[in-house]
Amino acid sequence: MSNAPKAPWPELPTAAWRETYATLHLWTQIAGKIRLVRSPWLNHSWHVALYVTPRGLTTSPIPDATRTFQVEFDFIDHLLRISTSDGAQRQFALAGHSVASFYAAIMAALAELGIPTTIDEMPNELPEPIRFSEDRQHAAYDPDAVRRLLQILVNADRVFKQFRTGFLGKASPVHFFWGSFDLAITRFSGRRAPRHPGGVPHLSDDVACEAYSHEVSSAGFWPGSGAIDYPAFYCYAYPEPAGFRTTKVRPDAAFFSEALGEFILPYDAVRTAANPDQALLEFLQSTYEAAANAAKWDRDALECTPGQPGVVREV
Repeated sequence: MSNAPKAPWPELPTAAWRETYATLHLWTQIAGKIRLVRSPWLNHSWHVALYVTPRGLTTSPIPDATRTFQVEFDFIDHLLRISTSDGAQRQFALAGHSVASFYAAIMAALAELGIPTTIDEMPNELPEPIRFSEDRQHAAYDPDAVRRLLQILVNADRVFKQFRTGFLGKASPVHFFWGSFDLAITRFSGRRAPRHPGGVPHLSDDVACEAYSHEVSSAGFWPGSGAIDYPAFYCYAYPEPAGFRTTKVRPDAAFFSEALGEFILPYDAVRTAANPDQALLEFLQSTYEAAANAAKWDRDALECTPGQPGVVREV
């Protein structure tokens, strides 16, 4: 029997799972850094991201000499699983671990599989970071909240992938960045961007500059913190063109956050909409159009009719 939330788009107020959110954020950073140190650099740091699966998040296959392995968060059975292409596997329960004990368990499992790995133990993009091996402060795990997060990620991943089909230009996969703990989809105009100023907390300026080497319109889902302390969808443009932030976007609940410098659509506005998928697609499309029109992208060359299952795109 499925233990999925009853609502297709479940409630998940940030305050209700803040401690679990903080712990899970750090666990995903550990898994992401394992992928980082064993994968060749791919443009815009795409080689570090995680991906949504029907059960949680995965690194996807990571090279290890002539074999591969992957690290998977299973948010249905609440396990961390490591699998290799030669059939070996290790797993352990997520509940009951602090960041320090999770770090020790995953490194021990990799060593048992013949994949000894060393990572930078300092978290990225977080205030007051604690080394993973020393962090016994973060140890919360609420299985119900994590299962709700999975349902939200599955929904967002599905809609983002539909949105991606309407673009012929360079576009990112739908992927999960563990530094900021957000699921993102990015479109590119094809033009170079001015050098990014850097300054992201606990993130190399070189990484930020490489990530934003080209002009983008980027959208995503984020569980929230700080100025936006609730789950929300977002969209920003880099560099931000004149007129972008004053553009009227859809649906009506969307607004431009001066604090974040991006458009925000509260998750609850999508969750409670008559047609959540359509509300989210309206936000994605209208904010992209705000960026593309303000920056004078070549929209005729970059866009196409959204894809349909089993129907070949007309050329």
